Amino acid sequence: MKYPMARITGTGSCLPERRLGNAELARVVETTEDWILSRTGIVERRIAAAGELTSDLATRAARQALEAAGVGAEEMDLILVATTTADHIFPATATVVQHKLGVSERHAPAFDVQAVCAGFMYGLSVAEKYIVSGSCRRVLLIGAEVFSRLIDWTDRSTCILFGDGAGAVVLEAVDSGERGLLSTHIHADGSYLDMLKGPDGVGYLPVPLTGDTPAAAMRRDLGYVEMRGNDVFKHAVKTMGQVAESALAAHGLTAKDLAWLVPHQANIRIIQSIAKRVGIDPERVVVTVDRHGNTSAASIPLALDDAVRGGRIQPGDLVLLDGFGGGFTWGAALLRW
Repeated sequence: MKYPMARITGTGSCLPERRLGNAELARVVETTEDWILSRTGIVERRIAAAGELTSDLATRAARQALEAAGVGAEEMDLILVATTTADHIFPATATVVQHKLGVSERHAPAFDVQAVCAGFMYGLSVAEKYIVSGSCRRVLLIGAEVFSRLIDWTDRSTCILFGDGAGAVVLEAVDSGERGLLSTHIHADGSYLDMLKGPDGVGYLPVPLTGDTPAAAMRRDLGYVEMRGNDVFKHAVKTMGQVAESALAAHGLTAKDLAWLVPHQANIRIIQSIAKRVGIDPERVVVTVDRHGNTSAASIPLALDDAVRGGRIQPGDLVLLDGFGGGFTWGAALLRW
């Protein structure tokens, strides 16, 4: 009996219009263009406009992916949005995207996945399971962020890194064969919470009617992204390297079999270290961090779309996706394009 497998049939992306280059950033925080470039490899990042929401970027990326796949939004059996910067605490941003795509009346399930920068990898694993189980024929998966809204723009260690954007893929069920998603591998270790975390959630707000009024409680500053950069760097290289090796080993493959590595675009030094550890030629590593910065859950699908539309990734290529995020969370996916 042949079981279905998931294949990416379309990719799409969306970047805000505003470009924030290093020269402009150096006028905001104490740094220089050369320092940012040497430490991160980033030349510019995109910043969402006032009123431009995660769902807006996600919807535009989704439409591109749907067009590339040659299918309509009404044909999707499931919509997933990987994000840390949801439009609302609730409802899920995926339901907002469903509405903006004009397919709410179909009542197909839609929900968010939150694993920070590894969110797209987690979403890919969820989508794969729905397709392989036979529950869905087509899944729309989007990684989208307006991460700039979480940043302390006086903190040089974080504000130089992050940008906004969205990337999307359409996955469809195909007969089990050589081309498609071969496997996904996701992991987490919550003991590293304090090394990389975002603003506190509503649970940290004062309890209402005990001295603080509800209005005063909601005005409390919940903080910004906090990161212990050197520690995060070490763990990212270690875990992304390990999961990449595990994904290849699961299929009896090595880095020599890879056509492309598409890693999370955190900074150029992490990307270079991962490539060295995995043992892949740097020319076979997709790099967009110079133009996008770190776009968290949007990072990998943005890079994937860039490589597909640029003609680098071709049918039959063996491609490894590799991500890491706060939590810590990390994961890899191996696919035959």
